[in-house]
Amino acid sequence: MEFKKDNSFFSGRLKSFKYAIAGALKLITTEHSIMVQCSFGILVTIGGFYFDISKTDWLFQTLAIGLVLSAEGLNTAVEKIADFIHPDFHERIGFIKDIAAGAVFFAALTAFVIGLIIYLPLFL
Repeated sequence: MEFKKDNSFFSGRLKSFKYAIAGALKLITTEHSIMVQCSFGILVTIGGFYFDISKTDWLFQTLAIGLVLSAEGLNTAVEKIADFIHPDFHERIGFIKDIAAGAVFFAALTAFVIGLIIYLPLFL
């Protein structure tokens, strides 16, 4: 595949947006971890409407959902690249994949704490 630079700012941004949407759809429709995280995001969004959370809570909740989905997407990219470079098990590749998964863990843990801060007082 030959690289062809797009010299037009607007059409270049439009193409980038198109590729980003295509990538997001691929993630949502093919990766189980993203499907699970999207489900959690939808559930807490419904919870936000149900409990009528504050504007600040919405900001934190939205940021947490975006953080987790972004981390999951980057983790998937790291795993796919690692599998492409070295399809067989290799200790170093496993180490790299574990680190990427650890980053997702930190994002998910942060989102969980944010969820507790927002919703726990509503249940108590």
